[in-house]
Amino acid sequence: MKESLDKILEAILFVSGDPVDIGFLCEKLQLTRKELDKVVAVLKEKYGGESGVHLLSFRDKLQFASNPKYVEEVSEVLNPIREKELTKSMLETVSIIAYKQPITRLEVEDIRGVDCTYALQTLSKMKLIAVLGRKDAVGKPLLFGTTDEFLKRFSLNSLHDLPDYEELTDRIKLILPSAGSQSLFDKITDESFILPEEEVPDFLVNEKTERIE
Repeated sequence: MKESLDKILEAILFVSGDPVDIGFLCEKLQLTRKELDKVVAVLKEKYGGESGVHLLSFRDKLQFASNPKYVEEVSEVLNPIREKELTKSMLETVSIIAYKQPITRLEVEDIRGVDCTYALQTLSKMKLIAVLGRKDAVGKPLLFGTTDEFLKRFSLNSLHDLPDYEELTDRIKLILPSAGSQSLFDKITDESFILPEEEVPDFLVNEKTERIE
């Protein structure tokens, strides 16, 4: 088994499609973390560089993903299928959440200047965002944050690797509005930008969450 560990791990990750926890892999394959890391290094050498598939590691999880170098060619084939999946408004919304999380719906809307209920609903269904808890304020509004699926989609190992906004906009092809004295990015990154509270959106009224103080 030791000689074929790289092939076994390769098969597991291929069949899974979803991120697989490294601790879980160590347990099931009866490996130490050091032993698994050696196998991962072998696969990263194989699935790296010019390879069409790359091995991603993030938050102690592993997953196969397409090489970002070929994003244009892949998009040309797949975008006709997925072009409705992430609209400009959804990209703006998830970007705001990524930089300001945890954040409420009304806080997002005050930054964007438009209603974001549909965008939040769709992003939640796509598992790019999730409810992290409730704000300790009147009405206990829901707090949103990004997920592991968000990290995978934008090729990030963790939120610490979140790029500067210009790089992020290039990565997700997001066009920012130019009108107004304060840009959307200025509002996202301005820690002094204080916003009023929100009410819980109808589509998440029955969502079970833990309150965040």
